[in-house]
Amino acid sequence: MTNALKKRKIAVLGSRSVGKSSLVKQFIENHFLDSYYPTIESTFAKSVVYNGVEYDCHIIDTAGQDEYSPINAQYAIGIHGYVLVYSITSKNSFDMIQTVYDKIIDFCGLTDIPCVIVGSKCDLSTNRQVDMSDGKKLAERNGCAFVETSAKNDINVSKVFELCLQEIEKRAAPNQGEQPAKSCNIM
Repeated sequence: MTNALKKRKIAVLGSRSVGKSSLVKQFIENHFLDSYYPTIESTFAKSVVYNGVEYDCHIIDTAGQDEYSPINAQYAIGIHGYVLVYSITSKNSFDMIQTVYDKIIDFCGLTDIPCVIVGSKCDLSTNRQVDMSDGKKLAERNGCAFVETSAKNDINVSKVFELCLQEIEKRAAPNQGEQPAKSCNIM
């Protein structure tokens, strides 16, 4: 392990009520709340060891997006990786993922971003509206990692953030030290 922590900022985005906050709280606090409280925005920090390297992860839990929500500059500038969340019980939330992804790409002027697409609430499979294969296809089409999760049952929660770190690191130059955030240039 290296002495200095690598800092990584990860933004968690998606439609309202898809389980973004539950996913983040389960990862940070190992805790699940059944009740729903709309998030304005919260930032959490956690040290994570991935591939023998310790990372200081700052995770931004954002308010729910819709097709009319602009991408806030702080969700693009200085962000190293993205977690885009939809609920497997909501086709509309799945359809929003491509819109949010495209907004990030357009805002930053990039063609590729370190990203994990997450199908949440896999414990509610009897109410499934989105097939796992559709989530995988969307992720492949955009060059993203993919996983289905359940914050309630703590299924694949840590894997989401490990995959995000993997996506960030595989875009970093070999033997590169601290990777700067893919940044937007404001002119």
